[in-house]
Amino acid sequence: MSASFPGELLYTPDHEWLLKKSDTVVRIGITDFAQDQLGDVVFVQLPEDDAEVASGDSFAEVESTKSVSDIYAPLAGTVVAINGELDSSPDLINSDPYGEGWIVEIEAASPEDLETALGELLDADAYKALTAES
Repeated sequence: MSASFPGELLYTPDHEWLLKKSDTVVRIGITDFAQDQLGDVVFVQLPEDDAEVASGDSFAEVESTKSVSDIYAPLAGTVVAINGELDSSPDLINSDPYGEGWIVEIEAASPEDLETALGELLDADAYKALTAES
């Protein structure tokens, strides 16, 4: 299978994707490449709504038939939405990683904080190059 890399998203070296939803909020999930490496996702441990996260800290876990992987926060902020559908359908991460398989939305403290964090991420071409090395 060939992984997809939507151009409107930004990516982390840890295989998370981000979609800017507003001046301060981003939606986060794991990439098509990551879900393919994990295999069948059987459980997702989600953070609490309103949880504070620090950049680089693990805020969720994805358990597959092969392993358990931490999901890392690409920015500091507050969890403002969680994808509760993953409780009953963790396989959405496999079937639709960039759509229905999103994990959380995090709100940064300010638009400037968000822009700074986004500026450190990879675009689709850079992420594709990174995964080609794997």
